[in-house]
Amino acid sequence: MTGRQEPYYVDYDGDFGLSGLAEAFALSPAPENTGAALGLVMAKLDAYDRECPVGSVDHLSADERSILGYDTSHDEWGYADELREDVRRLVESPLADDAIRAVWQAAAGGVWDPAAHGMSARDWLRRIDETCAAHPPRKIPGRRPAPSSWWGAWRPAADEVRDDVVAEIRSCREPSAGPFPSPGPLPSPDTLSALEEVAARVHPDLGFRLFLRALKACSVRIDKERYDRFQALGDRFGHHAFLIDTGLDVAWPPIDTARRDAVWDFGLSCLAGQAHQDWRGSREDIRSAAEGDDVGQTPGSAAAVLLEDALRLLRSALPDAAVSALWYGASAWPRSGDGRDWLRLIADVCRERLGEVVPPYRPVVAPVRTELADLVLREVRETAPTVADKTVSPHWRPVPATEVMDALEHVVTRIDPDLGFRLFLRVLSVLQVSLTQERYDRYRAIGERFGYGEYHVCDVDYLIETG
Repeated sequence: MTGRQEPYYVDYDGDFGLSGLAEAFALSPAPENTGAALGLVMAKLDAYDRECPVGSVDHLSADERSILGYDTSHDEWGYADELREDVRRLVESPLADDAIRAVWQAAAGGVWDPAAHGMSARDWLRRIDETCAAHPPRKIPGRRPAPSSWWGAWRPAADEVRDDVVAEIRSCREPSAGPFPSPGPLPSPDTLSALEEVAARVHPDLGFRLFLRALKACSVRIDKERYDRFQALGDRFGHHAFLIDTGLDVAWPPIDTARRDAVWDFGLSCLAGQAHQDWRGSREDIRSAAEGDDVGQTPGSAAAVLLEDALRLLRSALPDAAVSALWYGASAWPRSGDGRDWLRLIADVCRERLGEVVPPYRPVVAPVRTELADLVLREVRETAPTVADKTVSPHWRPVPATEVMDALEHVVTRIDPDLGFRLFLRVLSVLQVSLTQERYDRYRAIGERFGYGEYHVCDVDYLIETG
């Protein structure tokens, strides 16, 4: 197959198809007989039918649903369709039955061997297909198969990714690839060969998903470099990052708050961006931000950088009133009380989170990037006159924008220009400051020098003047 396939869409944030079914088997007690095994298949289909892959659209009119790409009545495309497609590919493939059995056994964690119940691997797959065929189509509001709004585009032609998937599987049985971190043993050479055949002779996406599932079932620990390659492959297939993450044992590098590996905003500025009129500022709200590790980040990273931001401000000479003004300016959220009490609560929640995921971690405040202070200060001072007559949170606890800008200047010059610039970007959004393309480009350049992720600074691109 050399041409590009039809458009497709992303609707699963976890595993699906035959690999998703194998996950259900691996996480369940071994079925005692074929009826119980098929009962697990039906349970998987039923579980998907109880989920809506998109937010409720009941409040939208038929025209609004059509504009957004939603069917006006129901979505007949369900888990059974994906599962039957995977099954069909294997049943009709040139693979030997023993190879299919080895792949299934590895992906399902060895809890169900069709041969032990008088069936060949293909017979077992046909029984799965019959179960899916008898399953009624789901009838809930949802999105019909359509181009993905996230990945936009097109499923890659098999030839474009086949070699990369095969190379990943093959590298697991080549001594030159180096040893895997402990603890779990790799799938057997015969199983890896069978998985390679699926990727090369059946379909690379199915081979990739079953390969991941086998690694997870065997508790194989992989290094960060391999994990990043898996995520890159998942991106090309249009898979959600959770499909790669869930159940995969990664040897994460130690937390390093100086390492800028978040794609979006992070730290205190990210927390401020989550505040809104209905936000309560509770421990649970802070906890949600502290648990917001980005894809590819060492678990606990979000809490560590948020804690570092809070500690920098807590240990500074910034007056309490200025700390409060800074928070109001970046969030427009009217929190009453002392600004440092708020920072202490944030720090407490972050320490709690870190104590759970990385107990040995001790916060070490990273050195400040002082060489960029002048650049950031110039942008803050250039903006200050244009907001001099504005007020933040005018309906709750009015704070003159001049106080916010003064606090920002203090942070940039005396605490941390990185933190100051991130909060500055949030203040621009709160105050709805119009930007020229030239000014926005300067912000992008500063963000690149700080090492910000791809989608960090573009949070304010909607402020660029048009026309």
